[in-house]
Amino acid sequence: MVVTPPADLLEAAREAQAKAYVPYSHFPVGAAVRLADGGIVQGCNVENASYGLSICAERNAAFAAVTAGATSFSEVLVVGETTGPIAPCGACRQVLLEFTDPAAPIWLVGRDGTLRTSLGELLPHAFSPRDLGPQG
Repeated sequence: MVVTPPADLLEAAREAQAKAYVPYSHFPVGAAVRLADGGIVQGCNVENASYGLSICAERNAAFAAVTAGATSFSEVLVVGETTGPIAPCGACRQVLLEFTDPAAPIWLVGRDGTLRTSLGELLPHAFSPRDLGPQG
């Protein structure tokens, strides 16, 4: 089945991807998160010569959204130059779960394929804010 991601999210993610700073991997990734109010925030991957200090597009978008005052995402789209749908790393999945309902749509877009999934599918049995109890 062919799935078509929302055009506005895809455009925002591709725009962010074009701004990626990737002098080492040459692997640009863009992400866009739709906020609960319908706004869109973008992120791209930013590499560093000290590789561990690099940041993925998904976390960059999430942190930019929080900086803008948003802590609830209704939808996420990630785009990369993979053959099939690109998949977020584990750290990005965990960060997105902090701000996104596990059932919310997650769009993964590569050169030759798109997958509509959810964080619940990508990160089953996840540790979430609910696990911290009332003191969290």
